[in-house]
Amino acid sequence: MKYSEDGRQYHIGVKKGEVGRYVLLPGDPKRCAKIAEHFDNAVLVADSREFVTYTGTLDGEKVSVTSTGIGGPSASIALEELVMCGADTFIRVGTCGGMQKEVQSGDLVIATGAVRMEGTTREYAPIEYPAVPSLEVVNALAAAAKGLKFRYHTGVVQCKDSFYGQHSPETLPAGYELLNKWDAWLKLGCLASEMESAALFIAGAARRVRVGSVFLVVANQEREKAGLHNPVVHDTEGAIRTGIEAIRRLIQEDRLENQLAGGEGEWI
Repeated sequence: MKYSEDGRQYHIGVKKGEVGRYVLLPGDPKRCAKIAEHFDNAVLVADSREFVTYTGTLDGEKVSVTSTGIGGPSASIALEELVMCGADTFIRVGTCGGMQKEVQSGDLVIATGAVRMEGTTREYAPIEYPAVPSLEVVNALAAAAKGLKFRYHTGVVQCKDSFYGQHSPETLPAGYELLNKWDAWLKLGCLASEMESAALFIAGAARRVRVGSVFLVVANQEREKAGLHNPVVHDTEGAIRTGIEAIRRLIQEDRLENQLAGGEGEWI
């Protein structure tokens, strides 16, 4: 069953025409109202399960925010149903834990790829297929963070299904594998750990839509182990502002591309 009687998507409670093509995807439903404050004329469209959706405008273009909850399964459900409602460009605005010692609390991380150490993507693509975001979205996020003068990093992030498998692996029967793989990710330069991007990147690739991710670094357990300064930071406003500015940039780029494709402009 995909739809309710009035055409709304089964899980997110949204129907065609209620969301824009550009959608911000926080995990926390409570973050949606905060993000919607950056829109013009934002209205609450749906509140179903972990999925809260607001729609408004940016620079005259309809945009939306939908929460995904925690983890890959619910994130992929949100993306799938939003695509069925007409969305084609997504930016995850979330939080992460830093991994490399130079990635400090309060920094931003923009993912250029994700380790598929989770289960959702295996039902979309063979494990050999990489979880990578849209280059257009990555470039827009990096330009936005730079323009806003935020400290940011770009690189590969690790995605997992078990939060406590990261933070207390030694207590789990499979801890030996978790610890060895964590060491591998560190040696390979993974910047941060989180739970949704791999699923969003792979589901986005399967549905041929654009996806990117920007995260606030809440803290870094590797800095903690090394005795380095490691406060816990919860203010996501920098990541939100970066996501909003990236959407504005994508809107302008898409408008220019449409003009050129329609013969209203030409390459010089």
